Amino acid sequence: MLFLRCFDPFLRIIHYEISINYSSFAIFKKDTILQLMREIQFREALREALNEEMRKDDKIFLMGEEVADYNGAYKVSQGMLDEFGPKRVIDTPIAELGFAGIGVGAAMNGLRPIIEFMTFNFSLVAIDQVINSAAKLHQMSGGQFSCPIVFRGPTGNAGQLGAQHSQNFENWYANTPGLKVVIPSNPYDAKGLLKTAILDPDPVIFMESEVMYGDKGSVPEEEYYLPIGKAHTVQEGTDVTVVSFGKMVPRVVIPAVEELTKEGVSVELIDLRSVRPIDYTAIIESVKKTNRLVVVEEAWPLASISGEIAFKVQKDAFDYLDAPVIRVTSADVPLGYAPTLVEASLPSIAKVVKAVKEVSYITK
Repeated sequence: MLFLRCFDPFLRIIHYEISINYSSFAIFKKDTILQLMREIQFREALREALNEEMRKDDKIFLMGEEVADYNGAYKVSQGMLDEFGPKRVIDTPIAELGFAGIGVGAAMNGLRPIIEFMTFNFSLVAIDQVINSAAKLHQMSGGQFSCPIVFRGPTGNAGQLGAQHSQNFENWYANTPGLKVVIPSNPYDAKGLLKTAILDPDPVIFMESEVMYGDKGSVPEEEYYLPIGKAHTVQEGTDVTVVSFGKMVPRVVIPAVEELTKEGVSVELIDLRSVRPIDYTAIIESVKKTNRLVVVEEAWPLASISGEIAFKVQKDAFDYLDAPVIRVTSADVPLGYAPTLVEASLPSIAKVVKAVKEVSYITK
């Protein structure tokens, strides 16, 4: 750990990537340790990624409900209409199937659309265009067409919004060959991963969270990109590996790890960053060290990302396991409206602590 906080408070060590994971130097300028950092909101990090890439390439455009005149339902696109104009920041009717299809057609013809869903719950209306068009276009055209398109917006529960607006579909999309599925957990990751997603030649599902748009985090002023498919080891540990992604990392898992650390349990925390591809190497290498695994995700348990990870670990690292893999997921029911039902259904700090203790055979 490098302690350089005595300098100008705006000139900070890149603690998120450097003090914990030295292999991440490559995403910054070579031999650079210090960068000018700012604390910005998740929505601002996304906006910077969009602005930076759209300034470089006039083939990139943003389209979705309320992205232009209203500055975005979550203010991600604030000010973008003024800078890029109505031909590149395009408001649409409430017609997800239609504007997703327009995006796919535009991508086939050499443009780079960014399609914003107000929530991925509404992406079900457009799922035919995502799965049967965007994901299959390159293969079914024999490589004649590519589909460089990003579908982005919030996923998961955001409070008392009822069952139809509180679902997680990352495992649905991750089940589809031809798609990449990215779920950042903090502003730094959000910016670096979105910039990479925009430049990807294939379709990318980019899932955010309504409750995280106001979250703040350190983001360098210099441009950077993060690779899709490379997990981040947030904290190294020796007793248990905990794997998670997206909103669960800052809201549930990190507080649980802090509590467990106080009790003397050394947790290695891995943030997947993407769930297609999944960085199985990072997970398995960690399990070989800790011999125990807990996977935390917000989705329902059946056919989930956590189930897939559990299968892969028992297949490729069975002899290293000292206990069965434990999953912490949402309850296998539509999410209720009442706050007591929401609390009972979703993963929580207490549930993660209990799972880690169970896999470690800690009874107290």
